[in-house]
Amino acid sequence: MTIEHDVKSLDLAPGGRYRIEWAEQEMPVLRAIRQRFEREKPLQGIRISACLHVTTETANLMHTLQVGGADVVLCASNPLSTQDDVAASLVSHFEIPVYAIKGEDNQTYYDHIKAALDHRPHITMDDGADLVSTIHKSRRELLNDIMGGTEETTTGVIRLRAMAADGALAFPVIAVNDSDTKHLFDNRYGTGQSTIDGVVRATNILLAGRTVVVAGYGWCSRGIASRAAGMGANVIVTEVNPLRALEAVMDGFRVMPMGEAAPIGDIFITATGDINVLDERHFVRMKSGAILANSGHFNVEINIPALERLNGGKPRLVRPFVEEYRVNGRSIYLLGEGRLINLAAAEGHPASVMDMSFANQALGAEYMVKQAANLKPQVYKIPDEIDREIARLKLAAMGVSIDTLTPEQERYLSQWEEGT
Repeated sequence: MTIEHDVKSLDLAPGGRYRIEWAEQEMPVLRAIRQRFEREKPLQGIRISACLHVTTETANLMHTLQVGGADVVLCASNPLSTQDDVAASLVSHFEIPVYAIKGEDNQTYYDHIKAALDHRPHITMDDGADLVSTIHKSRRELLNDIMGGTEETTTGVIRLRAMAADGALAFPVIAVNDSDTKHLFDNRYGTGQSTIDGVVRATNILLAGRTVVVAGYGWCSRGIASRAAGMGANVIVTEVNPLRALEAVMDGFRVMPMGEAAPIGDIFITATGDINVLDERHFVRMKSGAILANSGHFNVEINIPALERLNGGKPRLVRPFVEEYRVNGRSIYLLGEGRLINLAAAEGHPASVMDMSFANQALGAEYMVKQAANLKPQVYKIPDEIDREIARLKLAAMGVSIDTLTPEQERYLSQWEEGT
């Protein structure tokens, strides 16, 4: 049986399988869910189209959905995030159709999305809402088959909530990103470590003593700032939200506008979900040797067209994932084409943190199958009891025990009469 696919080379599959197995060791929660799914088959007969980063951790999620009965197809959610050996292994060893090649051009990227949607999914599984937006823009004939979707990123949830507010969203979507066991851990600890990993792998620079400017102070940026500081960097945070800015100050970071940080910073890292966070007015003030990296989902946070105008054309590739732009006689270095640096130049989040994120994806799909008939075309959060169960399974896998309330304590918390 030949599985439909478009990957770099199936010859890469053996190495991919070994790395998938390595990641699986660090994903005990997903393993536990897979064992139950294999017995109960809660996704039997359900077609799932997934647009996610094609990594070892994602491979374990796809396998979990598959043993749960789902008919799964996978495409990449970012042109630079695919691990080609993993894509090949999913096709060769797991018989899952995959459409993803690291470095694919824009046309190929959207051809792959189209191929995933040709699967006529019942459930979409997104990392940035590209499947959902494509369905609503140009594949509306698929809507009759779709019961709902899941979304894993902050950026994607922002897009979906905007669609829901405009009355444009045609089916319910679960915001996996809003689960506590996702954004409090994946966004903070996963993004924090993997972003710094990507910057260091791309540049081989020493962070200690450098000034690192982190744009934003959401959960991802908190993690980036914390890890940069932990490696000895002097961290500046830029923000537009006064509460987050205040929190950054209280956490010990300098806070200032990007215009003031531009001539000071050695390394700039964006993670806001908005466009042109680093813009022409900032580039012209940066010191020679400034390094720019993005950890937001789309490559819009750094104004690359403005950099090209200032440079007078395309940049010079000085090492893998490092492009040199000349601005007023000074060198500015852009990492990973402005795309997710943790996946462009590194391997993404550690498997142990993706264990919880993908547990949310798997259980979110199961919840959608059970509850779709009762859900409106809105963005929903996974129920708290599922969130807590994932946390409980993770603690158990780590060998950590916690207290439980006594009946007396439960009664006290549920009444109002008894005070001091």
